[in-house]
Amino acid sequence: MSGHSKFANIKHKKEKNDAAKGKVFTIIGREIAVAVKEGGPDPANNSRLRDVIAKAKANNMPNDTIDRGIKKAAGEMGNVNYEYVTYEGYGPSGIAIIVEALTDNKNRTFSNVRNAFTKGSGTIGTQGCVSYMFDKKGQIIIDREECEMDSDDLMMMALDAGAEDFSEEEDSFEILTDPDDFSAVRQSLEDQGIPMASAEVTMIPQTYVALTDETDIRQLNRTLDLLDDDDDVQAVYTNLEEG
Repeated sequence: MSGHSKFANIKHKKEKNDAAKGKVFTIIGREIAVAVKEGGPDPANNSRLRDVIAKAKANNMPNDTIDRGIKKAAGEMGNVNYEYVTYEGYGPSGIAIIVEALTDNKNRTFSNVRNAFTKGSGTIGTQGCVSYMFDKKGQIIIDREECEMDSDDLMMMALDAGAEDFSEEEDSFEILTDPDDFSAVRQSLEDQGIPMASAEVTMIPQTYVALTDETDIRQLNRTLDLLDDDDDVQAVYTNLEEG
């Protein structure tokens, strides 16, 4: 794979996130709660929790906020009733959209997601209607400016740790893994002091679609903005070609 660069998009999201840290911290707080319920409050024995903590740190979540979230989740383990749900559908010009949510009320979440699609002239489809156009991968993005290691050495380190693919972009490196190997690869790089701009299991489009019609672009952004504002929504993936 050539590795479609996501660093500019990540930087854009970070800027957006910096303006709405409460939303980001809410999302990560729910992920911490679910991880603690599933595997306990000790990161040393809970790889999923370790991954969420790494995500929290990449989003500049303070350590004491992370610790409070873990302790709160540990004390409320019987009361944590969030569950993951996924919705798939189409935006303007057939743009594929996948929405991942973590909710304690599926009826509310479905209604909000459907409303976001409808207001952007899109439609929710059946499970699997667009996910076949994506590959689920562990993805680690490293900012070139933050990494002092030679690219060849970094590539060998990543591949030795179990990565599937390594690619270079002008401003970043991208490492892809099988989802099952992501935690081990991320931990290995972290242990060796590699700074990560982003590290998560994500959905990567097999091909990208460009939108040129201004109305289509405006409608898609309407849907994406509504989804971004919904506290239940954890992640949104599209096959839109970033301009």
